[in-house]
Amino acid sequence: MKQNQLDPIDLRILNELTVDARIPYSQLAKKLKISNTLVHQRLKKLTNNGIIDKAQYLVNPWKLGFQTSAYTQIMLHDSKTLSKVERKLSRIKEIVECVNISGRYALMVKIYARNNRHLRDIIYEQIHTIDEIDGTNTTISFETAFSRNVPLDLEPGDEE
Repeated sequence: MKQNQLDPIDLRILNELTVDARIPYSQLAKKLKISNTLVHQRLKKLTNNGIIDKAQYLVNPWKLGFQTSAYTQIMLHDSKTLSKVERKLSRIKEIVECVNISGRYALMVKIYARNNRHLRDIIYEQIHTIDEIDGTNTTISFETAFSRNVPLDLEPGDEE
């Protein structure tokens, strides 16, 4: 489903859900002045078309004791092992995101650790022990200034 196939009702529903994903459908329908049935139908369509990927709660890592976060770029011996390395990295519970990137490094992971020593252990005892990995480069993140969804009000090609 292309972005331009979203009509104004779809966009209004998505905007409301990105502010508060816990809003009851009945309250959402009332707020948007549409029927509860229409909300259900549209959400089912948006989910089936992959626009809404999943609903989940975001936990605050700091409040759970994860005082260190970092981005680690990963260099591979051979790019043919990418999928194998991704599978191995997915087993490291402190890695919360893994992206395929261009340039010298093939992958970049986001890691949450209890402290710097824990981060060091993750990198040297778990990541560096993966045979297909040739090297890493880690940058510690002090804090996240903001994080958000993609803009819903721009048409493809629009520029700000």
